Amino acid sequence: MDKNNLPTFEVLPKHIGFIMDGNGRWAKQRGLPRYKGHIEGAKTFRRIGEFAGDLGIKYLTFYAFSTENWKRPPEEVSAIMDLFREYLKELDERKAENEEKGIQVNFIGNRKGMPKDILAMMKYSERITSDKTKVYLNIAVNYGGREEITHSVKEIAKQVKKGKLKPDDITEEMIGKNLYTAGMPDLDLVIRPSGEKRLSNFMLWQAAYAEFWSSDVLWPDFTEDDLVEALRNFETRNRRFGGV
Repeated sequence: MDKNNLPTFEVLPKHIGFIMDGNGRWAKQRGLPRYKGHIEGAKTFRRIGEFAGDLGIKYLTFYAFSTENWKRPPEEVSAIMDLFREYLKELDERKAENEEKGIQVNFIGNRKGMPKDILAMMKYSERITSDKTKVYLNIAVNYGGREEITHSVKEIAKQVKKGKLKPDDITEEMIGKNLYTAGMPDLDLVIRPSGEKRLSNFMLWQAAYAEFWSSDVLWPDFTEDDLVEALRNFETRNRRFGGV
């Protein structure tokens, strides 16, 4: 899509979450090993992330690797980790371009169990982009919504144990401040390709009032036009947040 002729919208979500689903099925349909689907899915991630930022969406969260994905075949997990390494190296190579675009990169999830070299590169990418505020790009790695809420509760429990906080004083706001996305707005829109209509443990707290949009297109085939369709649909939603 021509960047000089981008579509305009009356209403844009501040925060979109993408459940990047369908890589394995895309590969299977073509008689390819599953990791080939992840390679194509990574290309879509780069393309859609850049396009969404160009449209003016400030917060983007991509579900890249869940806490449950470790159960997949070792060769598939290894291929995904190699894709992370490749992307992190690319972030370093393109840091001048990303700086110009004002992209802040954040990795959300439990960092325990992640390869040490990947962790080091993740921390480096976060450090060199920490002062950028035009686009917040969150990549959910070793992430699970239940684990995130558990993490938040444990952090609050530490304050209770130290006598700094009474149990009756715990609020929803406190839980939010101890999530991996602390300081960011909740999700406005969740996009899931591949025809599935479930959250799959993705941002359970932040998605409380999010709109949901599903497409039958598999993630590697997801295009800029598909995102525009989702955003046009979002414009028609009457968001009541529990009210009338």
